Amino acid sequence: MSAVMESSRPAQAAEIRTVLFDLDGTLVDSAPDLAGATNEMLVARGLPALPLEFLRPMVGAGARGMMGLAFQVAPQDPRFGALRAEFFDRYELRLLQETQVFAGVPELLDALSHAGLAWGIVTNKSERFALPLTAGLGLAVRAAAVVGGDSTPHTKPHPAPLLEAARRAGVAPEHCVYVGDDHRDILAGRAAGMFTVAVSWGYLGQGEAIEDWGADLIVDTPAQLLAWLQAQ
Repeated sequence: MSAVMESSRPAQAAEIRTVLFDLDGTLVDSAPDLAGATNEMLVARGLPALPLEFLRPMVGAGARGMMGLAFQVAPQDPRFGALRAEFFDRYELRLLQETQVFAGVPELLDALSHAGLAWGIVTNKSERFALPLTAGLGLAVRAAAVVGGDSTPHTKPHPAPLLEAARRAGVAPEHCVYVGDDHRDILAGRAAGMFTVAVSWGYLGQGEAIEDWGADLIVDTPAQLLAWLQAQ
């Protein structure tokens, strides 16, 4: 993969005023705690724990992805509701046990702030988890907006959460960049009229290849994203 891939829709420097980020897989590596909660459920039922690398790609799909891999249940399965509730309860108890900000992200956020660019967070994680997690990692106090999966009536790939974040940050959507590690992030960003960046260090899911998401830019490291932003 090329380190940086751009589309034919470059953003001009004057147009970028706010950088909005997905949370899990983009700013923070929450896979160890989400997988940990899943494995607690398996072990409690006398089943073997699953390797982190097996569960990791589905972290972006939340309870649906984790319960699907661990217990082969889909949301329409009558067992799913109870499993999801238990998963959420277990995850809440270990929300910050192993979760960390990705390497290079603190430097990226510091540089954005130093350059006078606001940044915010838009995640499908419900506020029940998103707010204490971002607060615990020192992100919420610095963010222009933290929008969770239940902050609006819709979740990504619907553009509503991104538009709400732009509103809270006091900036028009066309002056925002949205950065994420899932196809839904790019769909939401484009639907909101924002420049979109896909990051290859995230969870990526098990669907289409990142090159096929239609992002305006693909980067492999936070440093590459920063270098691109600084060049605009």
